[in-house]
Amino acid sequence: MRKQWKKLLVIAILLIVIVGFFIPVPYYITKPGSAEELEPLVRVSGHTSKSKGSLSLVTIAMAEANIYTYGLAKLLPYHELEKESDVRLDHETNEEYNVRQMYMMNESKNNAIQVAYKAAGQDVKIKYDGIYVMSVLNDVPAAKYLHAGDLITKIDGKAFKSSNEFISYVKGKKQGDKVNVQFVHNKKKQQADIELTKIDKKGTTGIGITLVDDEKIETSPKVEIDSEKIGGPSAGLMFSLEIYSRFQKEDLTAGKKIAGTGTISPDGEVGRIGGIDQKVVAADKEGATIFFAPNDEITKATKKDNPGIKSNYQEAKETAKEIDTKMKIIPVKTFQDAVEYLEKLQK
Repeated sequence: MRKQWKKLLVIAILLIVIVGFFIPVPYYITKPGSAEELEPLVRVSGHTSKSKGSLSLVTIAMAEANIYTYGLAKLLPYHELEKESDVRLDHETNEEYNVRQMYMMNESKNNAIQVAYKAAGQDVKIKYDGIYVMSVLNDVPAAKYLHAGDLITKIDGKAFKSSNEFISYVKGKKQGDKVNVQFVHNKKKQQADIELTKIDKKGTTGIGITLVDDEKIETSPKVEIDSEKIGGPSAGLMFSLEIYSRFQKEDLTAGKKIAGTGTISPDGEVGRIGGIDQKVVAADKEGATIFFAPNDEITKATKKDNPGIKSNYQEAKETAKEIDTKMKIIPVKTFQDAVEYLEKLQK
């Protein structure tokens, strides 16, 4: 009888443990990811890599927390807990979050291509391609047809040159009016007659979507970046350096293993990113010897709202000291800062 009770007790404990893995908590866990070499991800027609070293982007690993991983993250170094509300926007679904991350990556790639091609004296043009749907309100007629990630190409047979033109056209309509929307969903062209509705408390008439401009970059020579498994904008700087390196006669890396992070704007400004400490740890584990960190300026207003805030470069330097790495942390404010540093390596 006792043996039977012991068996039942063991089974009950196992069930409780297993169930614990499936009990969600409203947090995400982030931790150091990996450094991904960009050479195999970037293809420039007629321009292969000359680098004996490497240029790498750095990732952060993210996962939804359960009661066990939540507790573990409290103990492990460079593991951070982020509230679900700080990661996702209000009422944003997982699908919409992933779409937003992919859009930011695509925008980052476009900016990187523009910066690199202009710096290398190559031809680059921007082509407006339509309206990219970021999210759709749940209780509007459009929710039957449109989804996050769809591309709207025409309204009532009209193509627009920007999302502002699109918004102005729709605002000229009345609640209850229908518009014919041509769009691309899962790579298939579709169309639907969608009724307009009130989309806010002010009574604004609209379709009920969050949107952004979808732009395509046209280049000569052609460039392709494989970023299907990467989300967010933080690889912009490193993408621009990898593309730029393909047009140089010399090895821009000087045979060194170089990692880094930072957003990139169309004019080459390097922007702040999150999780810089985790990225320093990831780059060090992958054997990088040089790490580019955004040297963002902290304004008085930002300091007032967040007294403990530091620049990405400051955080990166402190982390490098904590983990006792020999990896050099290099501050950059612009794409040109990074290029000039790399050019000095060759001398």
